Amino acid sequence: MSVLDELIMRRRASVSEAKRRTPVAAHRDAALARTDRRDFTAALRAGRTGTVPAIVAEFKRRSPSAGDIDPAADPAAVSSAYERGGAAALSVLTEASMFGGSLDDLRVARAACGLPVLCKDFIVDAYQVWEAAAAGADAVLLIAAILDDNLLRGLFALASALQVTPLVEVHDGAEALRAIGIGVRLIGVNNRDLGTFDVHAGTAARVASSLPPDCFVVAESGYRSAEDVAASGRAGAGAVLVGEALMRSSDKETAVRLLRGER
Repeated sequence: MSVLDELIMRRRASVSEAKRRTPVAAHRDAALARTDRRDFTAALRAGRTGTVPAIVAEFKRRSPSAGDIDPAADPAAVSSAYERGGAAALSVLTEASMFGGSLDDLRVARAACGLPVLCKDFIVDAYQVWEAAAAGADAVLLIAAILDDNLLRGLFALASALQVTPLVEVHDGAEALRAIGIGVRLIGVNNRDLGTFDVHAGTAARVASSLPPDCFVVAESGYRSAEDVAASGRAGAGAVLVGEALMRSSDKETAVRLLRGER
């Protein structure tokens, strides 16, 4: 069984348990009552400077590929440092079993800053979209590789109806075509192979070059320097999502500034 297969198996089991604890109606009421949404797409567009992409700064404690990164990190302190450094948006890993995350991390991080927040998880059920919206997410990640066309279309429609921006992640041209076919125009292209968790640096640039001009591309995984970020922008990315490199920095505010090419 691959790491991805195990992740999905665990996520489905945890969603089943969550449904027993808290009925979807409770999340639905909270999600529909929200009046505090922050525009994720607009923030990314505003954060781009010429060909220099906006930075989506990620909070994560660990990962299957890197192990522990900063397991005791404070989401409030990290998110406020990212904001001071000039990040356009925040991503919070909320998967618990392999990434050590939670929706509580998202709530705390969002309360500590004014940035729109992406709930980054392995979403396989509409329940998770309602749950994320109720927790305060401004955007949710939908991974094309783990969703069939009907489920991807349904989750995309639900998130859009809730005014929670769906960022659809792809890994190749075929997945990108699937996303475009259902109306997706905010596309994350992940350099990381979810089967092996290896990073292939040219994936985002290659896929971005084949997308229609009205697509906004968020390049993901493997970005560690201002040169990496600038090159991604020249290849067509409007934003770059950076996690591990920022989380390992002892000065996260400065680390964001350096990624943006500032001194």
